[in-house]
Amino acid sequence: MASTRRLDEMRLPEVEAYLDSADTPTALVPLGTTEQHGQHLAMGTDAYIPTEVCERVAEDVDALVGPPMNYGASDMHAGYDGITYVNYRTLATVVRDVAYSLAESGFTDVVFVSGHLTNDYAAKVGANQATHDLPDDNYVYAFPYWDALSGEDMADYLSFEAGWHANVGETAAVMAIDEGLVDLDEVAVDDPDMPEDVENPGALLDPLLIGKGSFYRVSESGVWGDPGEATAERGEEYFDTITHAVAELINTFQDVRDDIYERERPSRAQEEW
Repeated sequence: MASTRRLDEMRLPEVEAYLDSADTPTALVPLGTTEQHGQHLAMGTDAYIPTEVCERVAEDVDALVGPPMNYGASDMHAGYDGITYVNYRTLATVVRDVAYSLAESGFTDVVFVSGHLTNDYAAKVGANQATHDLPDDNYVYAFPYWDALSGEDMADYLSFEAGWHANVGETAAVMAIDEGLVDLDEVAVDDPDMPEDVENPGALLDPLLIGKGSFYRVSESGVWGDPGEATAERGEEYFDTITHAVAELINTFQDVRDDIYERERPSRAQEEW
């Protein structure tokens, strides 16, 4: 096996050897953004974290890791300086094309792991589009890395208690990658005034954070939560939890799908997207 699982660092013979030997050739593609994360945290946070997750789980799921996609569906942050985003249709199309080309070259599974909430909306559309054109034994799917976490772990990492953006979880995770990307002296605390007397206040995030500049309207600091208690050690704990959960999700799906899918896909005409 090659000394790296990063597709962009491998030579062609190493990629060919992997595709020939893997039982379920799998590509993990990190989906990120370039957007503000308060005054204290690097703009590439939403790409750094899923890339680290993918690299850490690659051996456990016997996968290769594609280059991260650093521009995402983050128009919600328009208004802060330096934001670079693509629209949802563009991201969905790129996901579809990347998935199709990887499948065409021999990967049976292409998994997009997102580090940004609204990337996932577009990525699921692109994954769905890819499956319309691929054989039945190809699987393309997308999820944000936190979807693999239990409710208890979510409470520690991303929640109303921990915060939703540039919070203690994201800050600690980036510190575990490179403490030079974080300046805790610049930390701000922001806790938007959300109602507490509704059945599921978390459900308000979807309508609240859709639309250009929606997060800009919510948070003057660019933070949602209190990042002040973040440490690199806490970030390592988060990564241990996250990577175990992500690897378990992917491995379990690969193990059980042949039993759960009782019938073949219905026949359909080839579609151009």
